[in-house]
This record gives sequence, structure tokens and C-alpha cells, in this order.
Amino acid sequence: MAARSMDHTQWLAKLVAFDTTSRNSNLELIHYCKDYLEGLGVKCTLIHNAERNKANLWATLPGDGGVTKGGIILSGHTDVVPVDGQKWDSDPFTLTERDGKLYGRGTSDMKGFVAVCMSLAPSSSR
Repeated sequence: MAARSMDHTQWLAKLVAFDTTSRNSNLELIHYCKDYLEGLGVKCTLIHNAERNKANLWATLPGDGGVTKGGIILSGHTDVVPVDGQKWDSDPFTLTERDGKLYGRGTSDMKGFVAVCMSLAPSSSR
């Protein structure tokens, strides 16, 4: 995939649309993010669970001069709790703006943070 810049709200809409309920695989979302980051030239590593149906994504963005020693770790997760038995006013897997607020499964824990990180990746990977 060619890396196309998206702002944090566009990223959040994309991430919320992936049903990463904890009982499901997260691989579709993880591969989407990995492909995007690799399109920016970012070195990515996947760490799979024993069943190989879920993975963590490690993305290394080098500093000035290509330095990768030291640095900062930004850590988030993409799994969400089930919506079973919950009453939603909108589809929980579609980002919805209402009264100046964004609603969707995972928007505040933690897909919102991941969306911000992904939206900043193009400027951080130069």
C-alpha cells in the first residue's frame, strides 16, 4: 500500500471500523497499520501470540542520522471489549460525531491514541 497521509480523525474512523473485539483476531488492523508504516520506510516487526491469530506491532522510527538506540516507546492496544448487551445510539464500529464528540468502540481506550500516533508517523519518519 502506498502511504497516504491521514489526519487523526480519519485514522480513528479507519481503526474503529476494524472489529477487534478481544475474542476476535486483530490481524487485519495490525497488517493495515504495518503496511502503511512500511510504505513510509518504517521498520516493522510483528510479535504473534501462540495461536497466531493476534499480534503486536513494533515500529521503529529512527532518529537523526538513523539512530535507533535509546528513544521513546509509545505503547497502545487495539483490542476492545465486546458490545454484547450494550445499548448504542449508533453502530459502535462506525465513527460518529455528535455534539462535538466522537463516538465508536475504542475511541478513548485506546484506538484514539493509536490514531494520533499513526497520523504523526509521516512527520516522524523523515
